[in-house]
Amino acid sequence: MKKIVIPIILMLTGYMFSGCTKLAEDDSNIYKYVLPAGSTVSDAAPLCGSIKGVMLTGKTYTIGCDVYINRGDTLIIQPGVTINVTNSSGIIVRGALISLGTASQPNTFTVPGLTKNTRPGIPLASDSAHTGWWKGIIGDTSCTMMILKWTHIDFAGAAYGNVAGPAVEQSATTSFDILFQNPNGYFILEDSWLYGGTDDCIRISSGKIHVFRNTFEKCGGTGGDIVNVKGGTVGTMAYNFFIGTAYNGQKASNKGQAVGAPQTNIIMYNSTFVNGGIQVIPGQRGSTINYEQGAEGAFYNNVAINCRVGYRVVNNPVADTAHLVYGYNYQYADSLSIANQFFTFGPVCTKPQSTDLPLPSSYLPANYTYGATYDGTPVVQKLNPLFVNYPLPVTNGYSPWQISSIGSYNFHLQPGSPLIGKGYTGVQPLVVVPVDPVYGATEVTPPGADLGCYQTNGRGNQH
Repeated sequence: MKKIVIPIILMLTGYMFSGCTKLAEDDSNIYKYVLPAGSTVSDAAPLCGSIKGVMLTGKTYTIGCDVYINRGDTLIIQPGVTINVTNSSGIIVRGALISLGTASQPNTFTVPGLTKNTRPGIPLASDSAHTGWWKGIIGDTSCTMMILKWTHIDFAGAAYGNVAGPAVEQSATTSFDILFQNPNGYFILEDSWLYGGTDDCIRISSGKIHVFRNTFEKCGGTGGDIVNVKGGTVGTMAYNFFIGTAYNGQKASNKGQAVGAPQTNIIMYNSTFVNGGIQVIPGQRGSTINYEQGAEGAFYNNVAINCRVGYRVVNNPVADTAHLVYGYNYQYADSLSIANQFFTFGPVCTKPQSTDLPLPSSYLPANYTYGATYDGTPVVQKLNPLFVNYPLPVTNGYSPWQISSIGSYNFHLQPGSPLIGKGYTGVQPLVVVPVDPVYGATEVTPPGADLGCYQTNGRGNQH
């Protein structure tokens, strides 16, 4: 495999870029900014209609009906804010939304009275994570920036309805946790947690993105991808953790590319996917990483544990395989049915790489062709990643796909893990957003020497 280094692109569009700051245990000291003009947001009564200004540290706000951040307006949320959403409401962003949680004071969007259920084996139909209690955060085509740092977003996924849907050029039945759709805007998601949903967790129809060090639990519901980007989206996804996904954790497609928009180009590295593809039928969809329909980019250093389908490069419609590079990716299987889908059948052209773990030549036939069946017996329950606290093979009578929450598990690496030191650090992130403690990415963490999102040097995912 030829090693290709993809250059960093810095797009300067009126913002001042600073160097990458060190990711600290508590970043509250970096949020030194001048409050925008306009009054602070009152917490005295439920919010409805237009809002702007600043939500203040430590306060709890209630949203009582759909709220709108209008064109030219900004809502800044200081650290330690709780936002309770009632009446299946949504947050429609036509201007800018900036949530500045920190490690010690995260922000939370949730539904009052609901709690997460981490018990294994809950049927999808009876799990409150997949009910869709509020409409989520909905970016209009005019949304200039959506920046979410150290922010919890729980229990979203309600249908947009006949008012909010058409207001953002979507159908009434659309039900994403987060929507962003401005090719000239910035979507930044850092160090955040998303829980639940009914369809795609995050849909980027077009835009410049930075999706780093986040955790996704029980996302996708009965039929959605998790971070699903479409035509005209460029940027990087790295150090994300996924568990219990419906379909793909990270998906890139150039479908729907608008006139004048760039080709979808996404760099992905050092993410971890556990028990992915709860709703996947092998041969039809993916459950980890998926490139299709003209998308280009790169994916390296990723970890897939008991996912129904392995890393997926689609040839119908074909990804831009002339400009797609990958390698140094790892997979583990409890069972033969999983091992037999490391290289899935169907319309795919995923090429085995000599840098992958387990070594593809140890179980694929010498004359293996893309999409052909094979016998994965040699790699069943082989090369255990040695997580700090997660049983492999899965025990207590559960199948992997009945475990969709982190609970008390710890997916950091023990000393001696075969994932330590096996990463490729030559690939470069595609940086297309400002680097700034408030109005941009806090840190662009470079690829790690260890596979997956948790690094033994303390970098990477901080959850």
